[in-house]
Parts: sequence; C-alpha cells; structure tokens
Amino acid sequence: MSDNQKHAADHKPSENTTEVYAIHGAEPEVLAYAMAKYSRSALTMRESLTEISSQKAEQFLNTFYFQYGHRSIADLAHIPFAVEKLSLLAAIALVDEARWDGQERSTRYQDFRRSGWYTPHIDSHHRADYTRAIEALFAAYNDLSAGMFEALKGVVPRPGEMKEDAYARTLKARAFDAARYLLPLATNTSLGQIVNARTLETQVSRLLSSPFAEIRELGERLRNAAIQPAWNVLRDKLEELAGEGVVNAEATAQILNELMPPVRTAPTLLKHAEPNEYQIASRKELAQAAVELMKGADIYPAPIVDLLDDEEHLEVELVTSLLYPNCHYSYRQLRGAVGALGEVRRNELLKIGTAHRGKFDELLRAFHSGHGFRFDILMDIGGFRDMHRHRRCVQLIQDFSDVHGYDEPICPGQPTLAEAGLEVAYKAAMESAFSAYRALRDSSAHEGAQAAQYLLPLSTRCRSMFKMDFAEALYISELRSTVAGHFSYRRVAWEMYRAIAVRHPALAGLFRIEDVNVPADLLKR
Repeated sequence: MSDNQKHAADHKPSENTTEVYAIHGAEPEVLAYAMAKYSRSALTMRESLTEISSQKAEQFLNTFYFQYGHRSIADLAHIPFAVEKLSLLAAIALVDEARWDGQERSTRYQDFRRSGWYTPHIDSHHRADYTRAIEALFAAYNDLSAGMFEALKGVVPRPGEMKEDAYARTLKARAFDAARYLLPLATNTSLGQIVNARTLETQVSRLLSSPFAEIRELGERLRNAAIQPAWNVLRDKLEELAGEGVVNAEATAQILNELMPPVRTAPTLLKHAEPNEYQIASRKELAQAAVELMKGADIYPAPIVDLLDDEEHLEVELVTSLLYPNCHYSYRQLRGAVGALGEVRRNELLKIGTAHRGKFDELLRAFHSGHGFRFDILMDIGGFRDMHRHRRCVQLIQDFSDVHGYDEPICPGQPTLAEAGLEVAYKAAMESAFSAYRALRDSSAHEGAQAAQYLLPLSTRCRSMFKMDFAEALYISELRSTVAGHFSYRRVAWEMYRAIAVRHPALAGLFRIEDVNVPADLLKR
C-alpha cells in the first residue's frame, strides 16, 4: 500500500455515524452564528459553540447581516417573549406576522372582567367619557355572561355521568362565547410568542410604524427586551434559594457570575430596528388614492364570504390589493373601480406601492398575489381574531370601524339573546358603544380617530381578504367548522366550503366538513 493509500485509509470517514443532539443554553445570537458557520467551516456544532464568543458573533453579524444583507441568518436565532397587559387591538397588530408562533389568552376560558383595559393618550374630558363607555361595556359583558349561563342551564340538562364542575365549566365557556361580543378592543390581554430574530426585526419595525401610540410603544418595549438582559428562570430560582438560606449564598454568586451571566437575546440583530418609512409613506399615499378613486361612493352590501373570480388580470389584482387595506369597500366593489381605470392611471397606482421602498424592504403584503382562492370576508372582530391565526395565507386587513354594523351571537341549538331575555340590553350596549366611538372619532382630540377604535366591541364587523391555495382553504374549512369551534367562525368556514363547492363541484367531496346549520351538542368541546 502506498503512502497516499495509507493516508486515505487513515482519514476515511466512518459510515453510518449520523449524530443528533439537542442544544440548550447558548445565547440566540451565538447559536445563530454557529449555525451560519456550517456553510463556511468544517467545525462541528460543539466545536463552534466552544470557540465562539458573543464578541465574535457580533462581528460576524455586523458583516454578513447588516452589510451584505444575509437576512436568513436571523432565522436561526429564536427568542421567547412574554407580552402582558396589552390591548386586544394591539395584540391583533402584534401577531399580524406570517412567520409567527405564539398563544394568547382565550376569551372562552378566562373571565376578562379582571383584565382591565388600555386608555389612550387623550385629554381629561374625553378620557372621562371614554372610561364611562368602557365601564358600561364591561358591565354589559358581565350581565350577558351571567344571563346566558343561566339560560343554558335551563335548556341543557346535566348528563348523569358528567360531574357538576365539568358541566358548569363547559356551559360557562359557551356563555363566554356569547359575552365576548361585548368586550371592547381596549380590553387587556396577554400572550407569549417564540419568534426568530428576522421576524422580530420586521415585527418591531412594523409596530414602530403604527399610527397608534400604544402599538409604537409596544414596538419599543419589544426591541428593548431583546437588547437588554433577559429574565432567566434558573438564575431567579437560585437567587431565591440563596436568599432563603437553602443553598450557600457565596457559592451561588460564583455560579451565577461564571456560568449564568445575564444574557441579552438579540442585541446586535435588533439594534437597527426602526420605523419603516416605506410602510408609513405608502399607507398614507394609498389611503389618499383610495379616497380619490371611490369619490365618496356608498359601500355596497356584501355577503359574509365572497369567493372572488379566478380570471383577473394580475395588475388589477395588485392595485386592488394595495388599496383594499386602506379603505372600507369590498374587494369586488373596489376592483370594479380599478378595472374601469385606464392602463396609465392603473400603472401609476401600482407604482405607489414601490415608490418608497428601501434597499432591504420586503414588498408590501398586497404584492403577494396570484393565489387561486381569494375570500373577501365580513365578520365580527372576535371571530376574525380566530381566523387571523392562519399563517399559510395572505391576509389584508382593513381598519376597524362602525361602517359595517355589528353581529349578534347566534348558535344553532343555543338560546338566542331574545330567548334568554338579553336582546334589548345587548342592543342598547352596542348602540351606546357606537355612539361613544363616533363622538371620540369626530372630536378634535389628539389621535381621536385612532383612540376611538378602542371603544369598538368585538361584535363589530370588520372586512379582511384571505388569499390561499386549495389545501389551505380545505384546512381552514374543516378545522373551523367543527362543533367545538366558536359559532362565528364556524359560519365563515361553512360559507368558504359552500363557495368552493359551487364553483368546483368535483372538489366538494374532498372536504370532511360539519354542517354548521345542525344544532350543536353544547356539552361537546
């Protein structure tokens, strides 16, 4: 055997030696650097993490992330956050990311009377009116919850095999499903999210670009939470034990200093997260363009779910999609006006969508066009929040307003508001809330138009466009039509299925769908 052959034999890689191990304890940015090094180094992950320091990670990220625009590196740094005591309105804005994972407090399983609410920055006179309106809605929420629970007990007997606490808990959840219609968007909620640093950067930038002060402040808090030392549950527990004398305080301090130093989760990747001028300027110009195009036309009536036509010029879809989130017209009505434009004017509107785009800006969401199934949906805000969780589709959301009226909680098999003796009080609460909303919206208060939206209850109808492929349309229809779901989105899911079945009869048989018109088993969750 030659020397070269011996050398090759000595260095022949072993066969079938795949190794898999989980990694815990590395700082998110250091781990992202180590992952990225796989494409530039032969080191193993253990070797990389052993020799990498946070300073090296920062130098690497400054070069490849910010100078060269290798944004995928930030996909490798995942960070958990707790976001507590923010309004429902701000929560909707926070989770409006295609690459988002998290959980929010449920209006079904928690009593939101204890949550409190957010008060926007308005003068003392309007603040007093605002507070009275919010308190009235919470009182109505409390009465509706208690009244519907009693009504349900009157028509749904407890099975002998069902324990009393399980029976009461199930019916209270059903009652909360109805009562949530009266929760204002000011209601405080809490959520947890686990996002990668790229999503976090775009999320923070988008929040900082909001016309709402609360949402801009939320963006600043998120950015600061990523830059400043994170809360360490193990460090906190050790300090607690040391304080109680359970463990040696001096030894604990040494362990904390050497092995558990404070960790900043993404100080490098988030340092340049700023308001997005592309979004801010485009939103303003597109809103003005929509006003000029529609010339104050009345909003035509529209169905709950409208499946748009398959055949449509891409340019028309793009322009309509750009204008849609910046007005309150249905997609079909808006598209009619766009389609009537000449090519020159249509192209001018199209260019607004890219006129202010920066070097690293992603295109506005409206440019995600060409999907086979596009649903223009008009539903209550509460039901929309549930539909909003579907990430494998493109969602265009209009601002919340009173222009579309409101819905009432109607569930086949469950007492109606009239049958429960709650209809008059419900309508009075809604009319009072809308009146307070209009008064603040039309006032001269600073940010009055934005502040007024906090007064809108979740029963208020809102319009949103969902674009998707067939697999996602089937998935949403099947998942959201089940008897365990909320009756608001069950109706929307059913109408999505029916629209597809009418247009594509051969596809109807592929759905495993539950008819939402059949009275529900109210004890089934």
